[in-house]
Amino acid sequence: MTTAAPRQVEPAEDAHREELAFLAAHDDGPRPPGWRLTPRAVVTFVMGSGDALALPKKVAGLPQRLVISRKFVGERALVERAVVTLAGERGLLLVGEPGTAKSMLSELLAAAVCGSSQLVVQGTAGTTEDQLRYGWNYALLLAEGPSPRALVPSPVLTAMRGGGVVRVEEVTRCLPEVQDALVSILSDRRIAVPELSGTDGATVHAAPGFTVIATANLRDRGVSEMSAALKRRFNFEAVGPIGDLAAETDLVRRQAGAALHRVGAPFTVDDVVLEVLVTAFRDLRNGVSQEGWAVERPSTVMSTAEAVSVATSLGLADAYFPGDRDPLSLLPGHLLGVVRKDDPGDAARLLGYWDGAVRRRAETGARTWRRLWELRDVLDA
Repeated sequence: MTTAAPRQVEPAEDAHREELAFLAAHDDGPRPPGWRLTPRAVVTFVMGSGDALALPKKVAGLPQRLVISRKFVGERALVERAVVTLAGERGLLLVGEPGTAKSMLSELLAAAVCGSSQLVVQGTAGTTEDQLRYGWNYALLLAEGPSPRALVPSPVLTAMRGGGVVRVEEVTRCLPEVQDALVSILSDRRIAVPELSGTDGATVHAAPGFTVIATANLRDRGVSEMSAALKRRFNFEAVGPIGDLAAETDLVRRQAGAALHRVGAPFTVDDVVLEVLVTAFRDLRNGVSQEGWAVERPSTVMSTAEAVSVATSLGLADAYFPGDRDPLSLLPGHLLGVVRKDDPGDAARLLGYWDGAVRRRAETGARTWRRLWELRDVLDA
């Protein structure tokens, strides 16, 4: 008997298998065609239950009571609108700045709705129409001509056949002629295979439940702008940054802790350091400090995902080089690395933040901010 190879990241349907099975047994209300859960249960899966839920009757292999964890930190109303869109079998487009958890939300929704989040097309300038429709196994094609056996279905075609959800990541990175393939798919709900004309496989019709979740990065606006025809076939939902400092800090702590857990290391970064990290990201992202002081925004998006990356790096440094340097002393260097990603000149904006908000907080006597101010020379290196 062979054991499954370890994976760095588990798909949502595997990472939360117990919760999905529990919710399927907990809520036996009406479900749209092809759905594994009720719309209400899908929202609960994404947003969490708060208190423990109880099963109406015992189910083998499941606990009688279970708290459903919160996985997406954002507006519940946004998630409810997204679920209603999918229940109507209409395309859903999640738009927003980089690092706002658009892809994570699409993965969670797909896992809850159809049990699989792995039917994905990654949009790039090199994405071809075949990746949205179908291709061919050329060895079989040459040997026996066009046949259903030689056809290689795209993730979209697979989702259509099974009545599932397909995810199209970064749709505006695809060339316009590739995007146009989605117009007919979302309108006609079928794909013609002219090479199989005269056979049962000449047309693939979408099974009930089929729909598309796409994501688009606002920083890519104008790269391959969506046509008006394609826009009309999606409901748009904007996924914004997290509004609450405590909620964002908690998310950064959980995500960074999970990353260290995967490598077998404890996450020991102090909560005060995490709050300073997230506060700095929020100040630079918003262009204004918590106190209302003006802050020059860097061109780089200071996203929550970037904050998680920095917190993970601080945790890894503390785990693998214990006692060498305290995590706070590493923070300025990591922030400098983030702001330089889009424009090296943004280093001056970070220095301006140090000379403004960091210095003023240090002058109020806040010990952590005083220590950060003393580390200013790191930014001049």
